[in-house]
Amino acid sequence: MPALLVSVATVDEARLALEAGADLIDAKDPKAGALGALDQETVGDIARAVAGRAVVTAVTGDHHDMASLIAAAETIAETGVDMVKVGLYPGLDTPQAVREIGQRLAPRCRLVAVLLADHNPDLSLVDDLAAAGFTGVMLDTFAKGSGLLSFIKYTDIRAFVARAKQHDLICGLAGSLKSEDLSLLYTLGADLLGMRGGLCRGHDRTSVLQPDLIAEAVALVHGKTPQQKAG
Repeated sequence: MPALLVSVATVDEARLALEAGADLIDAKDPKAGALGALDQETVGDIARAVAGRAVVTAVTGDHHDMASLIAAAETIAETGVDMVKVGLYPGLDTPQAVREIGQRLAPRCRLVAVLLADHNPDLSLVDDLAAAGFTGVMLDTFAKGSGLLSFIKYTDIRAFVARAKQHDLICGLAGSLKSEDLSLLYTLGADLLGMRGGLCRGHDRTSVLQPDLIAEAVALVHGKTPQQKAG
């Protein structure tokens, strides 16, 4: 059964998401790009507020060169989050770059790579991520609004999940997912499904998270109808 990852921008949002049933809390600034990073202090505050009640992840920002990505990841790793998410933009999405990122960061933190479906990623890179010591891999989108399934075929997503599972990598899917996407993607066997915009007022990722939408998404991800309660 997959888990629901909810991206939050503040401590208050983290608490709200937890109370609504989110399985993972993802620290991210939705106003600062596809993988916009929050400042170190805010990420640390979120991790302390969650206090072990859920897994906490955090993104490192939109970086296109090795030096800035490594520096940002090291900063986020110091906050005490459980996993650090790094976006593999063009130039950083090669086997050589993955090896270097793994060598420099994997000994310090649990790393999750984010591949961007609308940047035509090479999904065979999953093999290199496993060899480099990454903990997990997510398939997301840079452009927000159209949704993951607008950029990649369902069969390719299924192959991506299967490949990650072969290497025992945590596998996640995200990218402007909506409630109707959850029921379809639920069947693929990914470990987590990530959301932000579909859980906000007006489906605007820069707006306020809505607890009723989070609760509905939790039910769908857990294979229940929204009206069902855990027994």
